[in-house]
Amino acid sequence: MSTAYFEPIRNCQNCGSPVPLGATACDQCHALLHSEDLLRISTRAKELEEQEKPGDAREEWLKALPLLPQNSTQAEWIREHVSKMDQAAQTAPPPEKKHAWARKLGPLAPIAIVLAKSKTLLFALFKLKFIFSLFAFMGVYWAIFGAAFGIGFAVLILVHEMGHYIDIRRRGLPADMPVFLPGLGAYVRWAALGVTRQTRAAVSLAGPFAGFLGAAVCAGLWYYTHHGLWAALARSSAGLNIANLTPVWVLDGGQAANALSRAERFFVLAACVVLAIFLKEGIFILVGAGVVYRLFTKDLPPQPSPRIAAYFVCVLACLALVLWLMPGQGIGFGAR
Repeated sequence: MSTAYFEPIRNCQNCGSPVPLGATACDQCHALLHSEDLLRISTRAKELEEQEKPGDAREEWLKALPLLPQNSTQAEWIREHVSKMDQAAQTAPPPEKKHAWARKLGPLAPIAIVLAKSKTLLFALFKLKFIFSLFAFMGVYWAIFGAAFGIGFAVLILVHEMGHYIDIRRRGLPADMPVFLPGLGAYVRWAALGVTRQTRAAVSLAGPFAGFLGAAVCAGLWYYTHHGLWAALARSSAGLNIANLTPVWVLDGGQAANALSRAERFFVLAACVVLAIFLKEGIFILVGAGVVYRLFTKDLPPQPSPRIAAYFVCVLACLALVLWLMPGQGIGFGAR
């Protein structure tokens, strides 16, 4: 049985209650303390099973047992699943007989084997969904604003969504490629159940941060070429990413604010006021209004998140810098 080191948990991320070292569940709210690690382990184990690596998958599943109450339903399921894997390994046919049925199909055998692997087929379908929706999204803005701006704008939205996707995947969590909704926006579907508020907030802020990087590249191209298209794209990307930080509804700012205490929300509000006064950009008033609303909602986290608050303000400031450096007013749709 392989072992792994996990950071000791002293407070429940769900209710904030102190927990003894070595505990696997909170005595107050009964939440699993290692839910993120368990999600990461199960995702990896399932991937190994789909890759037909039962030995490695078995070792991965066993890593979850020390993180679960031994009499829990989840722990019992893992023990039964590992037992079934062991039985299957004893009765499995020799490797050379694998896919022997496909040999009868002659030159079509490779295609049959590929189709037999559901993961490969599903991945291809998701990839096609991503590509088709991206081109449809691009086509809408091409028709409205012209080819150059439409393509550039769609690419910048893709950069934003890939910021979410990459941040999720680097944490070892499952996520689908972005799906685009022409004329509306885009989203990345991922398994957020059992994930802490801080992790959800960091993933939410990763999109606007990637959006800043895309806008910064456009700003650099404007300085190099002095072509108005790049300034328009930079302002559009920066403006939309700032608007997306408004802490309401399902916007990225709304998810990020869930991890902020009331004092931290005041901190973000102060940053919005300063930026609105300095840049004279009304979009910061919009974000600030959302923060004022969240000061009175009953969704405060059990623990403060100073890193998330600093991350939030840093992303706001970086996007504000792009607006300040670029010529024009507003977010720049259709500018040339």
